[in-house]
Amino acid sequence: MKQLPFFSVTRFFAIVAKEFIQMRRDRMTFGMMIGIPLMQLILFGFAINSDPKHLPAAILLADRGSQGRTLMQAAKNSAYFDLSQEFETTAEAEAALLHGRTQFVLNIPENFSRKLLRGEKPALLMEADATDPAATGNAVAALRALLNNALQNDLKGPLAFLKGSPGPIELIVHPHYNPEGVTQYNIVPGLMGVVLTLTMVIITGLAITRETESGTMETLLSMPTRPFEVLIGKIIPYIFVGYVQVSLILLAARFIFNVPMVGSIPLLLACALIFIAANLAVGITFSTIARNQRQAMQMAMFFFLPSLLLSGFMFPFRGMPHWAQTLGEILPLTHFLRVVRGILLKGSDFGDLIPELWPISLFLVLVLTGGGLRYRKTLD
Repeated sequence: MKQLPFFSVTRFFAIVAKEFIQMRRDRMTFGMMIGIPLMQLILFGFAINSDPKHLPAAILLADRGSQGRTLMQAAKNSAYFDLSQEFETTAEAEAALLHGRTQFVLNIPENFSRKLLRGEKPALLMEADATDPAATGNAVAALRALLNNALQNDLKGPLAFLKGSPGPIELIVHPHYNPEGVTQYNIVPGLMGVVLTLTMVIITGLAITRETESGTMETLLSMPTRPFEVLIGKIIPYIFVGYVQVSLILLAARFIFNVPMVGSIPLLLACALIFIAANLAVGITFSTIARNQRQAMQMAMFFFLPSLLLSGFMFPFRGMPHWAQTLGEILPLTHFLRVVRGILLKGSDFGDLIPELWPISLFLVLVLTGGGLRYRKTLD
């Protein structure tokens, strides 16, 4: 028998050609190989910003003197604050912080200008939503520098004695909902949404593709069942798994990380049901599109990556450009992070959470409808 040569150029190029042909046939995998690095490049290059600016801020202006108006204008001109609201009462300001409509409220008290001209070093109060410490730290530091420079043109002549260090104004910062700026209070509740997104999408993404590869899909299709009956039937068992994960994270948050739980845990569990169902619907829909389990896994990661980066879990949401925030608002994880942090840290009730729950519900309905429409085509 003739022995084959140790290395054959002909055999080598035949294998290379075979792999290119296989790659051309598996267009979805090739698209993921190109799409995922491109998406990472765009997100990390343009959307991710660890120094958030143009954060929504409001002002409670009780002093109408010239110095008070000067500080308000200086805050408007700052790159860190988007000063677009003015409140009349403290209750309005606290409600805006609770509902997430603003990140900061600058309180310029009554008789501020008079006390300043007397050299009494008046105090300014900055109230901040500190549920995400990374979104407030740099802005507060910038405000301190702003206050030291904003009145330089006013402190001339007989008022020149007010210049110098430590400055003519005392800044008092009240960080609400996370006074000590503990990052675990922000990260650990957010992990609930991240873990559910990753596991629920992957588990259900493999559900129908596993049926197809094992040859049982034909039997399932021949049964007298409607598409939505099969899809919902596949989702229900994994809802129980999702609640097991939620329970484990809540126990760890309470007894290991000492995360405060101000709000209602039953309300959180009820909201989690909508979020779990939305992610399971995504996985089921992916499984109706993918031809095999590998493609289903790739599609799950393609969904998980922007969810992780654009939701506000790793980087401050309001620090991203507007186009990235728009994309982030489409993703269920963005809204669920606000829900879980709102309940645990702020004590939000159901009425406060409606603006975050209806986008998740709408996403669930649309995705589940798409999966139901594609279900009968999975073997085509």
